[in-house]
Amino acid sequence: MSIVTLVGTQWGDEGKGKITDVLAAQADMVARFQGGNNAGHTVVVGSKEYKLHLIPSGILYPGKTCIIGNGVVVDPKVLCEEMQYLHEAGFSTDNLFISDKAHVIMPYHKVLDRLEEEARAAKIGTTGRGIGPAYVDKYMRSGIRIGDMVNRERFRSRLDDILPLKNRILQQVYGHPGFTADEILAEYSSYAEKFSDRVTDTSLLVNEAYREGKGILCEGAQGTFLDIDHGTYPFVTSSNSTSGGAATGLGIGPNRITQVLGVVKAYSTRVGGGPFPTELSNDVGDLIRERGREYGTTTGRPRRCGWFDAVMVRYAVRVNGLTGLAVTLLDVLDMFETISICVGYEYRGKRLTEFPTDLEILQECEPIYVELPGWQQDTTQAQVWEDLPEQAQNFLRFIADEVGCPIQIVSVGPRRDQTIILREIFSKVQ
Repeated sequence: MSIVTLVGTQWGDEGKGKITDVLAAQADMVARFQGGNNAGHTVVVGSKEYKLHLIPSGILYPGKTCIIGNGVVVDPKVLCEEMQYLHEAGFSTDNLFISDKAHVIMPYHKVLDRLEEEARAAKIGTTGRGIGPAYVDKYMRSGIRIGDMVNRERFRSRLDDILPLKNRILQQVYGHPGFTADEILAEYSSYAEKFSDRVTDTSLLVNEAYREGKGILCEGAQGTFLDIDHGTYPFVTSSNSTSGGAATGLGIGPNRITQVLGVVKAYSTRVGGGPFPTELSNDVGDLIRERGREYGTTTGRPRRCGWFDAVMVRYAVRVNGLTGLAVTLLDVLDMFETISICVGYEYRGKRLTEFPTDLEILQECEPIYVELPGWQQDTTQAQVWEDLPEQAQNFLRFIADEVGCPIQIVSVGPRRDQTIILREIFSKVQ
């Protein structure tokens, strides 16, 4: 079987939760490889909507092995709440496993996240969940890992070593009273009791599944343009949300990944600060937001909305090595008479066809649009390609040609059955 990596091709919120859920039906294992509970995936099963932030969407299928990999930063309180949420909804988490190498989001991380954002002149737009400070400690070699947390003696030793410095920063820089080791130990030990039996070497589990020929879906959070290296820095997340993050975030060789599927909206959205060339600060943008219910799963913040940007997605195809696209929310565009697609940027009299990595240049870019006729028909009942209106088919063909990547999935609504599979993703590998 295949190892398929699923990534977002824009600024996150592309509908990866639904596509993960659809593909999980064919996979044996679903493994989350980066990010934390700053991400949110919404999945609709029947008439019910489920929102997940840490646990892979595959948990909604009985018997699927779900992995929280070493590249994820874990808020244990959120993890326990999410497990309870699933149990109350009738889902089992018996097949959930957490990497002993995943780093823990501590109480001081969340406080520092908020205080540092407040101190910035130019706001990043952080969710305040402590994600960034947790990754900072990981790379400063002063983090606490899940394997430390579930060992009470080691956890106390790590706290005694790390907490005095954190308290000095909190107290002397920000005037915050800080934390005691006893209060953190008491709270976090109660969480550890609820999932310590799920903590293991998840790299071993993933590689064993690979050797057994099982289908593995590697699930990313956020999107290409929030990647710490390849995104619109500094308005980015704190991890590698591009496909390369799957190998390091799960402990698998990159040569074992057989397909990289990019999830892309039929339009563009962004949350937080930073340049957004195709943003529509008008009634059209407002209409897209309302039709697409463009409000953050995690924060509830309204998303900025704009037309499809082929320059961005072309860049995402390149840096991720995409083998296919899953286009979501096509139905949001059903009512438009004409639809615009950005095919290049104008910058100081020059035409740019590649995405600029200099944000000062990007800030000045004006989109160059091609207009296509809309279809003004309901697409939400389409089951196969031929059910789509001709103009919708032309729209999809145009963006596939423009970004240089074939479309493999089209989503026309939030439900599982509102999905058109143009090419099977999981297949036998010789």
